[in-house]
Amino acid sequence: MFEELKEKTAFISDMDGVVYHGNHLLPGAAEFIRLLEERNLRYLFLTNSSERTPRELAEKLSRLGVTVAPEHFYTSALATADFLSRQKPGCSVFAVGEAGLANALYEKGISMNDVDPDYVVIGETRTYSFERLEKAVRLVLGGARLIGTNPDLTGPTENGIVPATGSLIAPIELSTGSKAYFIGKPNPFMMRRAVKRLDAMSRETIIIGDRMDTDIIAGVEAEVDTVLVLSGVTKKEEIPRFAYTPKYVMSGLAELTSALA
Repeated sequence: MFEELKEKTAFISDMDGVVYHGNHLLPGAAEFIRLLEERNLRYLFLTNSSERTPRELAEKLSRLGVTVAPEHFYTSALATADFLSRQKPGCSVFAVGEAGLANALYEKGISMNDVDPDYVVIGETRTYSFERLEKAVRLVLGGARLIGTNPDLTGPTENGIVPATGSLIAPIELSTGSKAYFIGKPNPFMMRRAVKRLDAMSRETIIIGDRMDTDIIAGVEAEVDTVLVLSGVTKKEEIPRFAYTPKYVMSGLAELTSALA
């Protein structure tokens, strides 16, 4: 049953709900990463969150007892910067977000501009204010194109559910009549960029995620085999509600590690 899975040489994995919940490492996560390292397999952790830089994500895993180098992380902020630099090299943006988004944009030569930017870019942030919302609306009405790092309406934290990019950008869409273009999962752009970063082909790659509506559909649309783990958002009884199915369904990374052994 798992022979085809064992032939994969590149692994793309979601983080929250797969590797950890908040500040708690999930069963099998450390063993899974150890197996990837020992077999010298290519891997990338993919997250729709745009808040943290790869270095900050590496530091978080280190605090949980797992060592992973920053180059093994790819965020929706990095994907957004990749997208904008390909669409309009040297463009300028008015960005609402945290360090992960600002750093990603700067690294691609994208400048900040709150007067006449090419794009208004919204990501997760804890500094959301009416003043910044008002400015974003004015700039979009003035011709700036509206970009969201991801379409997620909510995100999990140690203190419970909080509004995510999709919710933060909704008032701008409603006020301007403009629909945002979202870069993160399930947009296959992010998945294809991740496969390219691994220097892999789709048939060599597998994506592991806990959400049918982001991780699994992104894999399906990018023609990458999928593993749905039931350690996060999607429950087993919910799978038949979707028009697409994952290649494999497992309880979590512990079962996947056992299957690869």
